[in-house]
Amino acid sequence: MGAPLKRHLKYDPDEVLLPYQKNWIEDDSVLKIAEKSRRTGLTWAEAADAVLEASKEKPAGGTNHFYVGSGKDMAEEFITACAMWAKAFNKAASAIEEEIIDDEGKDILTFNIRFSSGFKIQALSSKPSNMRGRQGNVTIDEAAFHDHLDEVLKAALALTMWGSKVRIISTHNGVENLFNELIEDSRAGRKDYSVHRVTLDDACKMGLYKRICQITKQTWSQASEDEWIAGLLKNTATTEDAQEEYYCVPKQGGGTYISRALRESRMHEAPVLRYSGTAEFNLWPEHLREAEMRDWCEKHLKPILATLNPNLKHVFGEDFGRSGDLTVMTPMAITQQLRRVVPFMVELHNVPFKQQEQVLNYICDRLPRFSAAKLDARGNGQYLAEQTKHRYGANRVEEVMLSQSWYLDNMPKFKAAFEDDTILIPRDSDVSDDVGAIQVIKGIPKLPEGKTDASKTRHGDAAISLVMAYAASFDLASSIEWTPAPNKNERDDPDNDYSSLMSKGGGW
Repeated sequence: MGAPLKRHLKYDPDEVLLPYQKNWIEDDSVLKIAEKSRRTGLTWAEAADAVLEASKEKPAGGTNHFYVGSGKDMAEEFITACAMWAKAFNKAASAIEEEIIDDEGKDILTFNIRFSSGFKIQALSSKPSNMRGRQGNVTIDEAAFHDHLDEVLKAALALTMWGSKVRIISTHNGVENLFNELIEDSRAGRKDYSVHRVTLDDACKMGLYKRICQITKQTWSQASEDEWIAGLLKNTATTEDAQEEYYCVPKQGGGTYISRALRESRMHEAPVLRYSGTAEFNLWPEHLREAEMRDWCEKHLKPILATLNPNLKHVFGEDFGRSGDLTVMTPMAITQQLRRVVPFMVELHNVPFKQQEQVLNYICDRLPRFSAAKLDARGNGQYLAEQTKHRYGANRVEEVMLSQSWYLDNMPKFKAAFEDDTILIPRDSDVSDDVGAIQVIKGIPKLPEGKTDASKTRHGDAAISLVMAYAASFDLASSIEWTPAPNKNERDDPDNDYSSLMSKGGGW
């Protein structure tokens, strides 16, 4: 699952919690996970939430809360924060208690706060057996640094059978860590965690450094904030460490997002049809260009479109380019086994807007059970996306403004399709290279700036078109049977009986 919509973005000096802390607390998902920059105060906000839940009387749905950190210091820090919040919220609570519990013959020190509601907050060690026989919400903090996260998580998830919730918070600790795998699987839709991401830049945009200045009685300025950030990054051992510590990029997480071996294993024999407009062609009158492009479509597209299975739903994706970049169009069929199969692709280079629209309409008009489309609406692409929406309906066509969050929501699912063998794309060198150009940049799988091929003619255009089509395949519109309303003369004709027409959904 993707992270919930952020309802809080703007810093307010009069508010105790920063926007991303509020977003975290207000997400009431059964399972939620946060990848974060260090020292952004998310655990502090979690302590506030724990107090609010544990202090509720039973009819209001209160519960125990168990905190599992990676060390004794973290446990003490969390319980101290809870005590502070209990006082701030004016919740009747005991002083911090130290309790010795027996764990398979060993004495384990825990820290507790008890509330008049009858519930408690308890900080446990990271040993999985400590959660046996308990019931309540669980916070696993700095999860990526637990020695046995899999076992801790297994024990925590067992509590959800009776309505408890699990919260996982951590900075990253390597790309192959279970913490990172949980996030990747959640973004790919394989697991149901609500994912929150708070980089240093995200936190600062929502007021982290302003809050630091507020508390330390300093005067905030953008220059001082930039200097503070630069100092943090400069004093981290390596650039890779800085990216992991502050920008949610696990080590060894860069490079090619989808390996050559993986993408070539998901290719089949399907054509990529290419058309390049010449300077002469682009100066022709509109009717001549229209005739030339119609002939090209009849010759190259019509035979392929005629072979498409009329029983399968089809969707469409597009990445726009005019002269510098390519426009790439990708139809996609959804098979009975829910495999996404690309029967062909079209690449247009230096082709006028009207002729691009002509080709797009020629394809979509003939796609069997055409159900959804997503089109690149950045820059000049907005014209083509808008015209397509008007032609086929807003319920089927989405104008996509590519963004960091869009990449983060859709790229992991796209990669998962390759890993799960649920996609087939054309066997073509340029298409393979475009997909191979996707990289993890500051934790976001996307295309780098500038051209992505040696000849400097492409910018991963086919990859974006494929991702658009794949995303469209999960956003299907339902077809509606419709009968045109009769005109007034037909309605007045006594020989016509329109009662059956109206019962089938026709309208006046």
